[in-house]
Amino acid sequence: MAYKRYIARRRARFQGLSGPVNLPYGTALDCREGFLFWKNRKLCAAASQNTKDYFVQDDDGLGKIRGTLVTLILARLGPQEARKGRAAGQWEKVWADPVCGRYKRPDNEEHWLWNEAFYNAPVDDLRHIARLVGVKI
Repeated sequence: MAYKRYIARRRARFQGLSGPVNLPYGTALDCREGFLFWKNRKLCAAASQNTKDYFVQDDDGLGKIRGTLVTLILARLGPQEARKGRAAGQWEKVWADPVCGRYKRPDNEEHWLWNEAFYNAPVDDLRHIARLVGVKI
């Protein structure tokens, strides 16, 4: 699905297609022809890693909520939690859950990688995943 509006889910600092990017949380962007734009500056491709790292779609007006949920889920399942021994049980729940299964990339059977749809998932699905892994919302 091609989204028209994105929002920064956290401060975005990276080298963009039109030069350095430094956008604060909550900055609104437009998507045209598969690229994200801010004030007519082409920043990155909508399907790029930079988009996954910093932005979420906001066509439904729920981008800030979506961004917060994505950020909290990724943090809860991230390497810092794994080093503390807290992520293993959460990952078992993710692997077994059918809602989460919709957001797993199929190209890797041994490791869980979130697909592009996860970063733009409906807020209800993200709330389900957040509760599943123990995120306080």
